[in-house]
Amino acid sequence: MEVFFVCNKSNCQLNHTVLFLRQNLIITSMTIEKLIRENATIVDVRTKEEFRGGHVSGSINIPLQEIQQRVDDFRKLNGPVVLCCASGNRSGMAAGYLKHQGIDCINGGSWLDVNYYQSLAV
Repeated sequence: MEVFFVCNKSNCQLNHTVLFLRQNLIITSMTIEKLIRENATIVDVRTKEEFRGGHVSGSINIPLQEIQQRVDDFRKLNGPVVLCCASGNRSGMAAGYLKHQGIDCINGGSWLDVNYYQSLAV
């Protein structure tokens, strides 16, 4: 079961405390920022049309509907993968599936939040 506490720079308090809680593991925005700083690959799982409307600089687009057919593409990526979408729901589904396949990944939530964390990591 996943519980999400999504924050962005306009509504997150206390130094971006908790991004989400999953199976008693707290992953903070600082973790996402650190992974991005260490050259994690950012994968946006929104549709191609949504991606064209705006995305995190340097991210790649692998729509959620293609995840199962493209697991080998994920295996070829360097380092951990930060997944994002519009709200964190689709990237959460993708993260659950990919972790089950042995892929090192986390749900970064909204692409807007990941974009903000990337700006901090520069």
